[in-house]
Amino acid sequence: MTKTVKQKRKYTLFTAKALLWLILPIVIEQIFSTSLGLFDSMMISNSAFGDLTSNAVSNVNYINNLIIQLFSAFATGGAIITSQCIGANDNDNANKSAKQMLMLVIVLSLGIGALCLALNWPILKLCYNNVSAEVFGFQQTYFYITAASFPFIGLFNACAALLRAQRKSMFTMISAAISCALNVGLNALFLFVFNMGVLGVGLATLICRIVPAVFMLILLADKKNLVCVRIFEKFRFEGATIKKILKLAIPSGIESCLFQLGKLMTNTFVNVGCYVDPVSGVNIQANGNNIANEINNIASVVGSGVGTSCLTVIGQAVGAGDSEQCKYYMKRMFLLSYILNGICSGIILACVPLIVNLFGFAAEAKEVGKHCLYFCLCFQLVTYPLSFTTPAILKATSDVKYVMFSAVASMFIMRVGLAFLLTTDKIAGLPRLGAFGYWIGMCADWVLRSVLFLARLLSGKWKKSSGLLTAPAPKPPQEPEPPQEQSSEAPEEEDANVPTNA
Repeated sequence: MTKTVKQKRKYTLFTAKALLWLILPIVIEQIFSTSLGLFDSMMISNSAFGDLTSNAVSNVNYINNLIIQLFSAFATGGAIITSQCIGANDNDNANKSAKQMLMLVIVLSLGIGALCLALNWPILKLCYNNVSAEVFGFQQTYFYITAASFPFIGLFNACAALLRAQRKSMFTMISAAISCALNVGLNALFLFVFNMGVLGVGLATLICRIVPAVFMLILLADKKNLVCVRIFEKFRFEGATIKKILKLAIPSGIESCLFQLGKLMTNTFVNVGCYVDPVSGVNIQANGNNIANEINNIASVVGSGVGTSCLTVIGQAVGAGDSEQCKYYMKRMFLLSYILNGICSGIILACVPLIVNLFGFAAEAKEVGKHCLYFCLCFQLVTYPLSFTTPAILKATSDVKYVMFSAVASMFIMRVGLAFLLTTDKIAGLPRLGAFGYWIGMCADWVLRSVLFLARLLSGKWKKSSGLLTAPAPKPPQEPEPPQEQSSEAPEEEDANVPTNA
């Protein structure tokens, strides 16, 4: 009996160094991008315009994030196809899908921007009917200006996704750094020098979205890129390519938008009148919740960055047509997600008192924010990689429909349903926990998402969506066999189905 030694395959699609230089810039980019809303809220809360304007900015940012997620989903659909084409060394189709996706996102963002400008009042009234007239006026001003920036957000997201697919995440990081620096500088100028209030914050946000979007388009148009897109060349939409993009983008868009809609709905639970102080007119629970949300967004950037990186790493592994290679990189991305998320969440957890005191809210609101943060960050250490890295991996394999149905179900059952029961004043006998009830519902959503997505990944059903069930896996290289001594006797013919070594 001969003993066969199974050789461990070595995968070189992404070396450790390549993964580091892909993920690190994306994480830093996410920190810069997420900090925009944090700096807006923090700086205006410390200005002469106070809590009401800060609450208005935070409320509108929930709506803006919902719309931004839609642009991001369409960019993701095109980026997945582009990554898979790059992995398969099909550069022609990679360029074709990139141009189609970019133009699709530009048209979509222009349409949505115009719609939000026209329906400013109805949208805000639908989402925030219970806020005071003064806060509502601030929201209208901020929403008008930020809606004008939607085409530039769409352009930035599309270009960033295509550059990441080519492993050029350093460019997206530089662009996000420019945007963040502009935002802070212009906020300081418009708030503390010109005393422009919400108008100044909105103008700063608009400018810091225009500049990086144009910068990213110039970078993407470079002929040296593997995927090069020139927006002014002759163009027409191609039905087959658009269909492929929409097949991935629509489920991702529905999932992302409904997820943000759930966050928007649960935020309104904490803005209801029962939590407003009758003397000062300030909603302590809402302000504390805004503090917790802004800081938690920073704590989540590492996990979000790893998830974004998965679209490139797993997408190219799928394009290479090797399911074992896909599994190998899935494990590596999970390991990185847990390590990096643990470090980031741990640092934020230790610095909660210091960071909360940077906000200009009342002491009671800061205490509410602290309690919510301590609770959610402890859950995040365990559940965040499972609940957000796993769906990113599944999306990269084109398994987007399962992600959509699971995420939406979990969000409505836990994040919306449970949070409503713990915050509402409409049903007698239920506890009114305010902001803390909001975070209990959110953490319960993370737990259910983790179970649903991990079960799907372990089942192996993602292979069907990726096409790896029908594609033969490449065989590992084998060592050349040593020369055998020739025999004068003719060998007996063996049945092909019977193993030669018994």
